[in-house]
Amino acid sequence: MHAGPRRTQDKISLQGFLKSWQSAIFNFQSLLTVILLLVCTCAYLRAMAPSLLDKNKTGLLGIFWKCARIGERKSPYVAVSCVIMALSILFSD
Repeated sequence: MHAGPRRTQDKISLQGFLKSWQSAIFNFQSLLTVILLLVCTCAYLRAMAPSLLDKNKTGLLGIFWKCARIGERKSPYVAVSCVIMALSILFSD
């Protein structure tokens, strides 16, 4: 008898999650922020534990390895992008 309200709450929270995920995909600034954070996180993880990302150079997990390589090789550009993104988030409406 108590399953009805619980399922409604689960459905609402799932819809809220999907709505926030869609807004990150369709909002260009949010998409750039997610990509920039992914690149920075992967580069940091590879610096701390290289064996985690080096064994997965292909497939779905290979995306993380590629992001780490971008973060390593283009680090000045990534750093400038992080500063610009931070300033745009701080001073946006």
